[in-house]
Amino acid sequence: MSNHEKINYVEFPANDFDATKTFYNKVFGWGFIDYGPDYMSFTNAGLDGGFYKSDLCSSQNKGATLIVLYSNCLISTQSKIEAAGGSIIMPTFSFPGGERFHFSDPNGNEFAVWSDQNIE
Repeated sequence: MSNHEKINYVEFPANDFDATKTFYNKVFGWGFIDYGPDYMSFTNAGLDGGFYKSDLCSSQNKGATLIVLYSNCLISTQSKIEAAGGSIIMPTFSFPGGERFHFSDPNGNEFAVWSDQNIE
């Protein structure tokens, strides 16, 4: 499969790089590489990307694209997010084919997690 004209990389705003690294490493096992004081990349996320220094945040209600992660167990992932300092901003809800919830990271960026496992 060719990578030509496929989504290859994604970038997010962050105002606290230390909190960002701690959160995403603890919850999802992401690795980080610093490129100076205003940029860091992440790996082991399914799609590589980075965080750039900014006081802004990415949220769906402001028109931002929503990044959705997959989990084999929503309850476990939600517990890890909350233990690492993330906030659940939309509780788990069902949709055709699965369930999901939305959370914000320590920078206020909104993400969602979905699963097709354990659907009743």
